[in-house]
Amino acid sequence: MYLLLVVIVYILFAYIFVDWKRWEEYYPTIQYYLICNLTYNFLFYNHTLWAYKAVTVEWLNHTLIELAFSFIILPVVLMIYLRYYPNGKKSVIYIAAWVAYFTFLEYIFFKRGLFVYDNGWGVGWSLVFNVILFVMVRLHYKNKLLALIISVPLIAVLLLIFHPSLQDLK
Repeated sequence: MYLLLVVIVYILFAYIFVDWKRWEEYYPTIQYYLICNLTYNFLFYNHTLWAYKAVTVEWLNHTLIELAFSFIILPVVLMIYLRYYPNGKKSVIYIAAWVAYFTFLEYIFFKRGLFVYDNGWGVGWSLVFNVILFVMVRLHYKNKLLALIISVPLIAVLLLIFHPSLQDLK
């Protein structure tokens, strides 16, 4: 079961790379990510753009995999990302590295049949989304109000492009 392996790897990453003395500092940004992610899963429940697909056991579905990613893996990722975020021009390279890492992992999962695209989404959109994700996570960490203000039109644009019930509004 690949999910168990991935969870174990990220628990090890948490043990090695997360500064647990600072977890409360990261907590609002983790909540921001979780709220956005769970809102996507709610709004697009019957019209997914991407979904996790288990191939090992039948009962392991997108929802359970998404919950594991949302509540175990991604909080660890975000705490590591924010902890080691550099200042200055290095930040562009740092974001690019994380975007490349996330996009590459997703592509590998896609090629192995563990991740599926649908309704116009694909690896190119995921690349764009990952750029937005990592920029917005950092922005939220530094300026919560500005990140929330920018998030509203970003979400609206994604909804207008990809949500079928909103297609008539274009």
